[in-house]
Amino acid sequence: MTCVIADSRRWNSDMAQRLARRTGRRFVSIATPQELSAERLSSEAAQIVLFPHWSHIIPSQIHERFECVIFHMTDLPFGRGGSPLQNLIARGIGETKITALRCVAELDAGPVYLKRPLTLQGSAQDIFRQANAIIEDMIVEILLRRPEPVPQSGEAVLFPRRRPEEGNLARVSGLEQAYDFIRMLDAEGYPPAFIDVGELRFEFSRAQMRDGEVRADVVIRKIEHVR
Repeated sequence: MTCVIADSRRWNSDMAQRLARRTGRRFVSIATPQELSAERLSSEAAQIVLFPHWSHIIPSQIHERFECVIFHMTDLPFGRGGSPLQNLIARGIGETKITALRCVAELDAGPVYLKRPLTLQGSAQDIFRQANAIIEDMIVEILLRRPEPVPQSGEAVLFPRRRPEEGNLARVSGLEQAYDFIRMLDAEGYPPAFIDVGELRFEFSRAQMRDGEVRADVVIRKIEHVR
């Protein structure tokens, strides 16, 4: 059985190797949308395509021809849509579930294979690492047990994809909200929480909340040099 891991996070590049050892299956890694083609999947004789961390649209010619399993960080159908981690934390939610679902044409609306609990404590990078271990176990279970996906039930709640400018700390009020904004954007590949003062942008990471104050690392850049 050939399995494909489509994952755009560099820090997760060794997941396929670990899963091959755990399951005895052959795994192929894909890291960019350009690599995700029907021709490539056919040439690899792919039987299932797994998307642990993937923020790109999956083309219809892929999910209609191959079994595609998405891992989404909400208790679907609550939280369909983009930026699930940031939307959850911004709403003050501290516990969620990772949902493994089959990809269909409607966004995050496919039938569900499995759900597993996830705590939203620490930085976004901490949460992603914790989620990664859970997702890996879920993939093993899906491959070995082959559960039949069941339709979602309940009212759908949609999440909008958050924009970089929404990380502006000038928008927040209160220490807890400032802490949450910093930590929910503190991960590789995400624009950090920031505040602009004149020609300078102050970017925040590694936030800690203690003794009635938020402490964080700060990088100061001239605004024209901001990534």
